[in-house]
Amino acid sequence: MQPHTTPSASPATSPPALFEPARLGPLTLRNRFIKAATFEGMTPGALVSDELIDFHRRHAAGGVALTTVAYCAVAPDGRTERDQIWMRPEALPGLRRLTDAVHAEGAAASAQIGHAGPVADGRSNGLPAVSSSPNFNPQSLGVIRQASRQDIARITRGHAEAARLAVEAGFDAVEIHLGHNYFASSFLSPKLNKRKDEYGGSLAHRARVARDAARAVREAVGDRIAILAKLNMDDGVPGGLWLDESLQVAQWLQADGSVDALELTAGSSLLNPMYLFRGDAPVREFAAAMRNPLVKQGVKAVGKHFIRAYPYQEAYLLDSARQFRAAVDLPLVLLGGVSRRETAEQAMAEGFQFVAMARALLREPDLIHRMRDDATTRSLCIHCNKCMPTIFSGTHCPLATPQAS
Repeated sequence: MQPHTTPSASPATSPPALFEPARLGPLTLRNRFIKAATFEGMTPGALVSDELIDFHRRHAAGGVALTTVAYCAVAPDGRTERDQIWMRPEALPGLRRLTDAVHAEGAAASAQIGHAGPVADGRSNGLPAVSSSPNFNPQSLGVIRQASRQDIARITRGHAEAARLAVEAGFDAVEIHLGHNYFASSFLSPKLNKRKDEYGGSLAHRARVARDAARAVREAVGDRIAILAKLNMDDGVPGGLWLDESLQVAQWLQADGSVDALELTAGSSLLNPMYLFRGDAPVREFAAAMRNPLVKQGVKAVGKHFIRAYPYQEAYLLDSARQFRAAVDLPLVLLGGVSRRETAEQAMAEGFQFVAMARALLREPDLIHRMRDDATTRSLCIHCNKCMPTIFSGTHCPLATPQAS
C-alpha cells in the first residue's frame, strides 16, 4: 500500500517548495521533511508495541512526509540490546499495523535496517558481537570478535531478507545503516578495521561490505520501495573515516545504482556518540539510565570523557554536507540541527532534496504543520539532550507538555 495519492506538483522553481510533493525513488512524498531514526525503546520482546505505533502515528499526524522506524536489525546478533526489533516473520503483524497507522495519517513509513556490529550488546543479546576487527565495547563491557567471511555473507543476506520483509510489512522505504561505526561503518573505519584480507586495507576493500549490503537490498526489492543509506561523513574520532574517503564511498554508491538517496550523518556510537548530536552532555542522566551496575558506575566515574559536549548551532553538519552536494548527483538528506523553517529553506536553496529532524520533533511532533502555517515558528528544543537516556525506557522529550508528547 502506498499512501501517496496527491497529484504531482508542477515543475519546481529554485529553491523547491518545502511543503509541496517531492520524489524519492519510486515514492512521491507530501513534503520535504523526514522524521529521522531515533531508537524508540518501545519494542519489548523485539516486537512492535502499541506505544511504538502511536509514536510514529503522532509524527505522521504532525506533518512529516516520512517517519523512520529505528532500529530493525537484520540479524538477532545485530541489536544494540535484546529488545530491539530484528526482522523476522513474527515481527510482521505488528509492523503492518504500524505502517497502516502511518499511512492513515497521509505519511509514508521507512524501516531503518542494519547490523550494529561492534555497537551490539553481546551480553544482552546472548550472542557474540562481531566487527571488522577484534575490539571492546565500553558500553556493554563486552569483547567483540572479528567477523568471518561467513559472518559477512550471512549479514549481507540478512540485509536483503530484511528489505523483503519490509516490503511485506507495508513499508514505503528502507534506510540502510552505514554509519556510526555499526557493522558496515566499522569496516569503513581505518581506526577499527585492521584486517589484512579483501575487506581491509584500501578504501575499495573497506567499502566492500557497505556496497555489497546496498546492492543486496536493491536486488531484493528493485524499485518497489525507496532505498536510502545513512552514511557517515566522518566518524568524529582520530584515525577514523574522514570526508575524503566518505566522498568516494558516496560516489561508488551512486555508480552502483543501489540507493535512491543518502542521509548524511557523523559520529561513532562506539567511540564518540555525542559528535552527532551537539549540545549538552547529560552524563548524570545517562548514568541513572544504565541497567548494568558496572556500566552505571563507569559512566559516573569517567562518563564526561566519553559523553563529550559539543557546541550546538543550526545546521551544524551543513559545511561537511555541502562537499557531498558538489560531488554526487544523488538526492541528499540534510541532518543535524534543523529546527527552524528558514534552515530547511536554506537546505533546499543549496540543493538538498530533504531535511531530517529528530530531537525537535520529539519535543513537538506537530512542528511541521505549525511551520507550514507560520513561517516564524521555531522549535522549543533547547538541545539539552536529556531525551537521549530515555531510549532505555521509551524515547521522549522530558520537557514536552502532555499535549505535545
